[in-house]
Amino acid sequence: MLNNGVNELTGAKITAIGTYVPAQRLTNADLEKMVDTNDEWIVQRTGIRERRISRKDEFTSDLCVAAAEDLAKRYGKNLQDVDMIIVATSTPDFPFPSVAALIQNRLGISQTAGAIDLSAACAGFVYGLHMANGLVASGLHRKVLVLGADSLSKITDYTDRSTCILFGDGAGAVLVESGASSTGFLGFHMGSDGSGGHHVYRTGLSSKIEDIELVDTKLLVQNGREVFRWAVRTVPQGVEQLLAKSGTTLAKVDWFIPHSANLRMIEPICERMNYPLEQALYSLVHFGNTSAASIPLALDLGIREGKVQNGQTVLMYGFGAGLTQVGQLVKLELDEQVAEPTPL
Repeated sequence: MLNNGVNELTGAKITAIGTYVPAQRLTNADLEKMVDTNDEWIVQRTGIRERRISRKDEFTSDLCVAAAEDLAKRYGKNLQDVDMIIVATSTPDFPFPSVAALIQNRLGISQTAGAIDLSAACAGFVYGLHMANGLVASGLHRKVLVLGADSLSKITDYTDRSTCILFGDGAGAVLVESGASSTGFLGFHMGSDGSGGHHVYRTGLSSKIEDIELVDTKLLVQNGREVFRWAVRTVPQGVEQLLAKSGTTLAKVDWFIPHSANLRMIEPICERMNYPLEQALYSLVHFGNTSAASIPLALDLGIREGKVQNGQTVLMYGFGAGLTQVGQLVKLELDEQVAEPTPL
């Protein structure tokens, strides 16, 4: 809080997590009936077996509310006194009002809370964590609700077999709260390369980036090969820089959670980092690429399965359209759960 006009520095930590995925499953067998593909081809190239698809009347705000409610139930949290809401998404219900504003109203959060949407595609959730850490550690805010959510099925071209096999819908939510002695956030690294913006896009008011004409479908378009090359080269370099700035090593990282874009992308990233693949957490097998939701989903799966424990060090690394990247090193300090999570 502000004290005589001076920010009172404090610590920040993640205290609670919640997740949600829609009930409807789109399996590889289902996709075989839609495009020229098959289960073996999809699994071999992506590691994905199924993904969740939102109903026609179910949107990103609905996914967010369900994830936040799961968080509140599991950790006994009162969300009405949240003082900032940050939603990372590429698929808002509307250009405006923001998803965050819709959530504030539906969850009965105080009208004095800030509410913003953040656009950083698949890196959005980790960017949201970075912002929340800054707001809480500076003393400007005490309790920030960060959500990563996307309804990618609503912007996916289901005639394009190279992209429709990848994407699904979901949401994850965490609370970032103040703690005087907390050392929850240990370090970060971020970067962007706008020259690669035409490799992953969805057209809007414009259908041109610089002098490059885009395919104006209003649906998601991706050059998977170029994104793969960029990520496999860039993420290990970013991790190296993050660790150097944090004064630590990979040996002290208990879990690595990259964006769940494609298992065949995660494998070479881990190989180049010389990091054990079995210590990498991902959510893509049953949920597909859920963009901003993929990292919180993967973290929560690790918690639900009893792998991820308090006191462990987790390295989250988001990357995607923009091209944007951001890594965050976190020591987990979650509160004790008081109820079972909503089944996924």
